[in-house]
Amino acid sequence: MDFGPYLMLATLEGAVTAAVLALTAVGLSLVFGVMRVVNVAHGEFYMLGAVLAWVVSDMLGAGPVVSFAAAILCAPLLVGLMAALADVTVLKRIDYDPERTIVATIGILYILQQLTLMGYGPDARPVQPPFNHRLALPWFEWGENGFALYWPWGLSITSYKLFVIGAALAVLLGIWVLLRRTRLGLIMRATQMDGEMAQAFGIPIERVYALVFGLGAALAALSGVLIVPIQQAHYLMGGDALLLSFIVVIIGGLGSLSGTLIAALLIGMSDGIISVFFSPTLAKIIATLVVAMVLVFRPQGLFGTRAK
Repeated sequence: MDFGPYLMLATLEGAVTAAVLALTAVGLSLVFGVMRVVNVAHGEFYMLGAVLAWVVSDMLGAGPVVSFAAAILCAPLLVGLMAALADVTVLKRIDYDPERTIVATIGILYILQQLTLMGYGPDARPVQPPFNHRLALPWFEWGENGFALYWPWGLSITSYKLFVIGAALAVLLGIWVLLRRTRLGLIMRATQMDGEMAQAFGIPIERVYALVFGLGAALAALSGVLIVPIQQAHYLMGGDALLLSFIVVIIGGLGSLSGTLIAALLIGMSDGIISVFFSPTLAKIIATLVVAMVLVFRPQGLFGTRAK
């Protein structure tokens, strides 16, 4: 196979990574943007989404379509409620102090991780995708007769991976509509701009914080549900998700959703392409070096604003 078809295949794999990463990173960016909380436990909410998807599928024992549909509805809702409860019982009681919230979310991370290890076990377990048809992909070439399509052997992608890309785009569009076109989104943006002023106008910011923290966790859990038919559920899988999410949020700019989306696209695509042609480890090294350069030359991120 020529280089061009390989590049297209790697790009599609990168698009899947970027789609899942965008959902996870947007949840992290949303929490920081509104609450000014660095949620170190965000990766564990991603892990819980994947683990709960396996639990729901195993408990139902129905066909893959019904089981996956139940998982994609139940897992983000359960994780979101769990996160909102953690906000009310832990973060609210320490008054969202930046230093103490980091320590508190580290504690939440280890609690969730160890509880999952005790209840779920150390084994990685797969979830059957609702559909997984292999779709052959065409390529083109210029021959003696001009432009022509041909079908290289092995150039294909599964229908489920295309579904992941489409589902992530639909959810991200829904988040944009929520923030820009609804009263709830207006309240969230007002709280983000000036929490004290929003409270003076009668906005219950503590409820807004619980809602935002739960929504961010639900987005991470949804990412876990979407990825688990591709990658097996494991109690340690939150580490890589947290690292890549922080990389994306730092590059895009803390609290900047548009910057987060662009950075997720860049990091996800590069991670997929570099992983296919070289190794996943090299992709992580390059992403970390990019973060270091951003922190040195533009600490507020590519699309963030400098604190005044």
